[in-house]
Amino acid sequence: MSKKIFINLPVNDLKRSMDFYAAIGFTNNPQFTDETAACMVLTEEIYVMLLTHTKFSQFTQKGIGNAFKSASVINSLSVDSKEEVDAMMEKALKSGGKESNEAKDYGFMQQQSFEDPDGHLWEVFYMDMSKFPG
Repeated sequence: MSKKIFINLPVNDLKRSMDFYAAIGFTNNPQFTDETAACMVLTEEIYVMLLTHTKFSQFTQKGIGNAFKSASVINSLSVDSKEEVDAMMEKALKSGGKESNEAKDYGFMQQQSFEDPDGHLWEVFYMDMSKFPG
């Protein structure tokens, strides 16, 4: 059985966040969605759980950080081409995301970075290992 990853993110406006993640290519799994949480699916292995602050607080005794002021994690997604990197970035920016770092081209890897409407950081990258320096 393959392993799955569930990224749990606290969000201020559940509907707005669902719309943002749908716009960049995630689909909603209504089985795990209600007025306090939404399960957004990218692949059979990658899920983002969008949780209201009240719901998120049920899973930790720590306070919820302000992702606009500090970073504690950067979520990175690989895609199959440079064009997919560009397309996801364009969708993120059109849907309320913000560029968080300038685009980078390492020769073998192209990367772009954005933050979602709640300030959570994402990198989208394409790697061509045939161009990796020896």
